[in-house]
Amino acid sequence: MSTLARDLTLDSDRIYARLMVRAAGDGNDRAFASMIASRAAGGGALPAWLGLEVTDFHQLMAHHFPGVSPDVLSAMDGQSPVTANRLDEREELLQLMLSNRASRSPSEAWMAQVVAAGCMASDHLWHDLGLWNRKELTELMRRNFPALAYRNDKDMKWKRFLYKQLCESEGVYVCRAPSCEVCADYHVCFSPEE
Repeated sequence: MSTLARDLTLDSDRIYARLMVRAAGDGNDRAFASMIASRAAGGGALPAWLGLEVTDFHQLMAHHFPGVSPDVLSAMDGQSPVTANRLDEREELLQLMLSNRASRSPSEAWMAQVVAAGCMASDHLWHDLGLWNRKELTELMRRNFPALAYRNDKDMKWKRFLYKQLCESEGVYVCRAPSCEVCADYHVCFSPEE
């Protein structure tokens, strides 16, 4: 591991620990702490404020980590926002998740916005969100969007799965095979994300 990578890991671990000491006990505390810590240390690919409006980010911090300043991200708010030509795409992803939310916590709406922002980046979704592994993303999806998680019964990569859901809702089927199991690109959608 390079010195820079080690320093980033130490920074994110320190920020994560600081957040979790003040965690409110909401099911999304750990996921948001991972994202905020990664983002503050320069990891992940989320835009400023995790892709939320600044007022929403402040509300998220007050809800999940009371007493911790939302300025934990202020020094790292320079990443570019979603380009105008992708705003409709982001909105469609947001609506997909909101229509499948568990309706148990107010943070599900924030989570939907953050996940939609993460989908705009180009790596695996768990990595773009700044989560530390794919398992965290799967747990996040099950907790916040159980109907969507239930439909991902073959453990398809999450970003691909969400876009597939959008296509199917529009009646667009671009797969070349009648089922995933016989598709030549099966490994692209279902292989490990290490």
